[in-house]
Amino acid sequence: MDPSPDPFQKARRESGLFVGEFQGEEVPMILRHEDVRRAAKDWKTFSSNAPFRVPIPSEEAYRTMRQIPVETDPPEHTEYRAIVEPFFQRSKDPAMVARVDSLVAELLSDALDRPSIEIVREFALPFQSRALTYLLNVPESEAQTWIGWGTHVFKDGASGERKGAALETYLHGQLDRAQKNPGDDFFSALCQATFKGRPLTRDEQMGFANLTFAGGRDTVIHMVSSVFGYLGKRTEALEFLRADPKRIVLAVEEFLRVVSPLTHIGRVCPVSTDVQGHEVPPNGRASLCWASANRDEATFEAPEEVRLDRKPNPHMAFGSGAHFCLGAAHARLLLRSLIQGCTDRVGRIEVQQAVDRVEEESRYRRVVGYESLVVRLGRVER
Repeated sequence: MDPSPDPFQKARRESGLFVGEFQGEEVPMILRHEDVRRAAKDWKTFSSNAPFRVPIPSEEAYRTMRQIPVETDPPEHTEYRAIVEPFFQRSKDPAMVARVDSLVAELLSDALDRPSIEIVREFALPFQSRALTYLLNVPESEAQTWIGWGTHVFKDGASGERKGAALETYLHGQLDRAQKNPGDDFFSALCQATFKGRPLTRDEQMGFANLTFAGGRDTVIHMVSSVFGYLGKRTEALEFLRADPKRIVLAVEEFLRVVSPLTHIGRVCPVSTDVQGHEVPPNGRASLCWASANRDEATFEAPEEVRLDRKPNPHMAFGSGAHFCLGAAHARLLLRSLIQGCTDRVGRIEVQQAVDRVEEESRYRRVVGYESLVVRLGRVER
């Protein structure tokens, strides 16, 4: 991973706004760090209460329910979020950390025994899927089904509509099981939860579950492959981290800033709104561009450089405000454990083949991770 060219740099410097086009709709993208942070907190002007329209492009074709809590506003958002937050905070539990560390050790041992490994589908995808079973407290065997969905539950492989239907069928089955035989897993928690004094409806349960499987999947996979790509092309970086393990926490944040796996997210303006000189009609959309905010020269010194000891690092790879990513602690755990495992076990990473993943829109293109990354790993010499 080299820092990809910043497609928003010119517009950010000149006006702070970039007008993208998505599904035939012009969407002003807010670019500057402080402007993005301010808009993320202003949920009355920039609302998330818009089923299917928070992701850009919108997802009406891929799912039949509102994703919760991301497609709600306070105060409902706050109460919804509290229902599942304890599960996502399990990533801070020492037992959970130990399981993820053990998984990394297993995956790296396998990779070291092979002449080469394709990181995206043979390492990052099973890593993300198996670790998610730990988070949701379901049998690890469930990961084999999830791995079969590919890197994105809507867009990888089969047509999005059919993949979305397959995911919904799976989630209904898990919720049916949990309703009949509740346990201490994520699906059982949804079946037993209440909102405003009543049980969650099935649509609400599905909204939580759909987001859990669709929201943090490809982003984690692209982060993992990007870490391997960077350490493979910068041999000194692995030695830099090995020399002082305390640098790993800072390196995780810098990788998140530079990769910014979610380029931006949509907000709907309930009334006609002037967005930095661009008029958004009632019920029109604007977007908060995390990727641009994370390269803002006014906030980050030499933002085009990867500085693995950068501090402070107020990036917004996980968003900002009330909708700060529920999975942030889990993603940080996975990256921290991965980098620690590499410093402990891997002496070198040789990139043999790399195909960038390009986010191609009508008015910009941006590299985010890899479609394919083949590497050879060498062991640490003791």
